[in-house]
Amino acid sequence: MPRLPPRIWSDEDWERIQRGYAARDMDEKWNVFAEGEVVFLHRSWTGRGVFEATFAPVDDGGWRIASAVVERDPQRYRRTDDDYDRLMLELVLSAIVLGEPAQDLRSALVEATRRESGAADASGGVIQHSALGLRSDT
Repeated sequence: MPRLPPRIWSDEDWERIQRGYAARDMDEKWNVFAEGEVVFLHRSWTGRGVFEATFAPVDDGGWRIASAVVERDPQRYRRTDDDYDRLMLELVLSAIVLGEPAQDLRSALVEATRRESGAADASGGVIQHSALGLRSDT
């Protein structure tokens, strides 16, 4: 991925990200797990990997995404926009794995989807549920 989320994740965030997240029902769209410093984000229904993000420690503390890859086979993942992918990677980690409200990221997802689809009146809730899904309380 040429564009990566700029966020510096705290050490506590990184510990939680490493524990991952497992979808528990049909409304949850993502399974996330880590192997070492690589975090894998898979769609829960298909099991297909969409993102792999390699984290690295930051000198002043915390962790950042040092590199990432995204699925580009249109049979497996239809998106081709680098900015959208950067947004989705951060949003899944923030909203689904960490359980943060992530309102700015959610709004950006809705706007990007409306722009790309040409459906300016599409429901924000439907857009979010389709791409992001829900998160069960853990």
